[in-house]
Amino acid sequence: MSPLGGIHMRVVVAGATGLIGSRTVARLRDHGVQVVPVSRRHGVDLITGNGLDEALRGAEVVVDVTDAPARTEEAGLHFFRTATANLLAAAASAGVEHHVALSVVGAQRLRSGYFLAKELQEYQVRKSPIPHSIVRAALTFETLQAIAVADTSPDGVHVAPALVRPVATNDVAAAVAHVAVGVPLLGTHEVAGPEEYHLDDLMAKLLAADGVDRSVVTDVRARLFAALVGKGALLPEPGVHIGPTTFSTWLAQR
Repeated sequence: MSPLGGIHMRVVVAGATGLIGSRTVARLRDHGVQVVPVSRRHGVDLITGNGLDEALRGAEVVVDVTDAPARTEEAGLHFFRTATANLLAAAASAGVEHHVALSVVGAQRLRSGYFLAKELQEYQVRKSPIPHSIVRAALTFETLQAIAVADTSPDGVHVAPALVRPVATNDVAAAVAHVAVGVPLLGTHEVAGPEEYHLDDLMAKLLAADGVDRSVVTDVRARLFAALVGKGALLPEPGVHIGPTTFSTWLAQR
């Protein structure tokens, strides 16, 4: 039984229909708690606040795994400034005992582009009176795959040679669920994968695995989510939780 109520715990998951959100809902149900999924599909709009108060009624824990419509600085800042404020206000009104937010490794260091927006989200959560936990996830394999496919540079995919410890979405969801059913950390918990790569090398492996005939151009000026990334800016802090899924295992499970 968890410290916050065990099988009787009511957990609201904002962003429940996304890739990580849907898997977080499943992992929470594995813990035996009551899960209330929240998204526009469920009639709840975090930007306008419509449906939030009703969705959070009786909730003990709120898990925020929402994401901005685009991973740019402008879109991210607008989304998290508004959506996080609305969610926290509704959670405070509902008497929520634990607010869990999913962020990204590097948000506390890069502070530009999309990472600045995630740092803003973290700041809002930390300054709220609600006991909190912030889970920072390393870049996921799924995210990197999407970036590789979306890049439209004519001479190839431009990628910085930054070091990364990519993690599987399933491992992120498991970490978020585990934190959500425990006592508030009043701090951060990072999760990353078991292997370290240079981002440009990993991107080349992803393209090759998908049979995409595109070259990867190593470019120290290449941006990730509109941010310039130094060699170690995307690495987790010491004490990080290591998810078990390796790159080869993730490829085999797709």
